[in-house]
Amino acid sequence: MPVTKRSAPKTQQEPMVSPKVELANRGSDNISVASGDEDERKNETQALVGGGGPIAPPSDFAKTAGRFLFCFTGLQVSYLTWGYMQELIMTTTFTPTPSAPDGRFPSAAFCVFSNRFLAIIVAMIAVRIKHGSILQNNVAPLVAFAPCALSNTMSSWSQYASLRYVSFPVQTVFKSSKIIPVMVMGKFLKGTNYPYSQYLEALLITVGVAIFSIASKRSNSDTTTEIIGLLFMCTYITFDSFTSQWQSKVYDKYGKANVDPYQMMLGVNSSAIVMTTMGLIAGGDIPKIIEFFQVNPNVLQYNIITAITSASGQLFIYTTIKEFGPIVFTVIMTTRQMMSICISSILFGHTMTWKAAVGATLVFGVLFYQIRKKYIASQRK
Repeated sequence: MPVTKRSAPKTQQEPMVSPKVELANRGSDNISVASGDEDERKNETQALVGGGGPIAPPSDFAKTAGRFLFCFTGLQVSYLTWGYMQELIMTTTFTPTPSAPDGRFPSAAFCVFSNRFLAIIVAMIAVRIKHGSILQNNVAPLVAFAPCALSNTMSSWSQYASLRYVSFPVQTVFKSSKIIPVMVMGKFLKGTNYPYSQYLEALLITVGVAIFSIASKRSNSDTTTEIIGLLFMCTYITFDSFTSQWQSKVYDKYGKANVDPYQMMLGVNSSAIVMTTMGLIAGGDIPKIIEFFQVNPNVLQYNIITAITSASGQLFIYTTIKEFGPIVFTVIMTTRQMMSICISSILFGHTMTWKAAVGATLVFGVLFYQIRKKYIASQRK
């Protein structure tokens, strides 16, 4: 559902500004959002991140702090809950059924389907509120979203399926290494050139991920099983990297004034729901899922919660980037990754050795270094 921001009474009249501006993530991200006055936005970001620039008046700072707390809490609650439910669904042994004698949820594809189904409803509401009609200003054809819808579906399916073979902390840290395929896809699809420093950072992240993955290997686990899980994760980051680069290509081709994030959300999920439905029918998963839900009705509730938090998380992503820009958003989401690892380790009994901690520290250290570098670069402009 759309998010309504509450604002404190204004002490002075502010100009109404409604242009479309581009907030670049000084890297591979390109996101078009509506923005207020540029100088005011810069002051807000400096006040939040700790820059040395102008400080907003107390009343403005209170409004900014309130909006930041709203976005921060919304992102954390949405994605921490989503991650917990994801692991709960895919790793718990429920009551066995004839089609699922091991008691494990039989269809990762249905998890993707439920997320896309609710995301379409939320996107339709958001587009209707913003443009007055669901099909209003619909410049990009549906087929333009099909390639990234397919890659998005495959990456989500691989993400769910991998939890059968690797732990959630390993999956979370492994995702950080997608900077490498992102750079490869950027070079292949858009001809983007990257400085050597980014290749070094990507290498350090890869080393950290490798250390964490090897150190987190359970002594009683089958090596073949671990390899299958890592192959699923490689599939995830490859398709996920294609998704972001293709979305950027759609923005460039049709114009960000004609395709906003909510229209992108609607177009991608509309194509994806068709693909996931066909996958469920072709794979014969529907009878298995119905049978499993009849025996384990609580799993249906878990899937509904997962779909709700996934959709709300997407809305908070757009709201946060609109209000504070991609740098602050990246800080919040990197923090969320660290928190999700801690929560998963506590609730699901994952042990973390000192070697794994070193690998995780290396990964997140490089990520925060990249964030700081982008922030400094933004202040120089």
